[in-house]
Amino acid sequence: MNILNDFYKNKRVLITGHTGFKGSWLSIWLREMGAEVIGLAKDPYTERDNFVLSGLKDKMTDIRGDISDGNLVKEIFATYQPEIVFHLAAQPLVRLSYDIPVETYQTNVMGTINVLEAIRVTDSVKVGVMITTDKCYENKEQIWGYRENEPMGGYDPYSSSKGAAEIAIASWRRSYFNPLQFEKHGKSIASVRAGNVIGGGDWALDRIIPDCIKALEAGKSIDIRSPKAVRPWQHVLEPLGGYMLLAYKMWQEPTKYCEGWNFGPRAESIATVWDVASKVVENYGSGELRDLSNPNALHEANLLMLDISKARVQLGWEPRMDIHQTVALTVDWYKRYASENVYELCVDQINKYTVK
Repeated sequence: MNILNDFYKNKRVLITGHTGFKGSWLSIWLREMGAEVIGLAKDPYTERDNFVLSGLKDKMTDIRGDISDGNLVKEIFATYQPEIVFHLAAQPLVRLSYDIPVETYQTNVMGTINVLEAIRVTDSVKVGVMITTDKCYENKEQIWGYRENEPMGGYDPYSSSKGAAEIAIASWRRSYFNPLQFEKHGKSIASVRAGNVIGGGDWALDRIIPDCIKALEAGKSIDIRSPKAVRPWQHVLEPLGGYMLLAYKMWQEPTKYCEGWNFGPRAESIATVWDVASKVVENYGSGELRDLSNPNALHEANLLMLDISKARVQLGWEPRMDIHQTVALTVDWYKRYASENVYELCVDQINKYTVK
């Protein structure tokens, strides 16, 4: 990571979705590397979110707005002239997407296109890393991981909106950011897909770690909706490190790395929801699980895995932690956040991760 410290120092980096779970951790990490961090996002979800508790509002350029407003996005790019863009802003919940499908598409598809258009008309931007999800693939619930060249798809509105966003990104790259015409436009655009990300400071609905912690803090049993669902679990710092490494590589060799990339865990960290919740209870030191699976529930994929061979071979990136270390570091945050300086807690965990 030393090479990234040198690279990001004094770089102007714009993050969409900086008030969110992944966005807040990325903002802290980049700030610690010396980057000038600008964020565009809606308000944080709760007053206990990592963004709020870490005091990031006063430690970076914090702009509140909706990426669905294309003119606003272009104005912010024009004002702050970012050099690198990490696009994380999204409507990220599968079950909520069934309730608000139009808003989900407006944010995840048109919001992404608005960011791409702002990149297109802002000369200062050299690198754009567009974050989607592992759920962008046409999921056949196969037992082997999806590779970057497999078809996009999606059953539910959330997953399909991310598949559509990937198609838009690929279209803009071919049409406006074609690597064969790099000398003309000077920009490198990539998309990245990560598995189920966990870590401290996430309080969102319908996510297993927040559900576990809320129940544990309230002294209640942990209700598990989909105990047998299999996911590729990874700590939030794993894909973020991959995103930052990719952006560095794109800056150095812009026509070589402007593609789609998977960032997931090793095979041994692919586990059921029940197994992960059990590890949370074990690390927390108390709690019990309750199976509330419903055969008539809204459809969510039961099996989803990523192939990370491309990132390992071409980027030199690979996961640093297994599922046990991932859950332990996550629970450590939730056991400490109420009594410690949260920004310093996050920096401490980043430092522990980078020396692994």
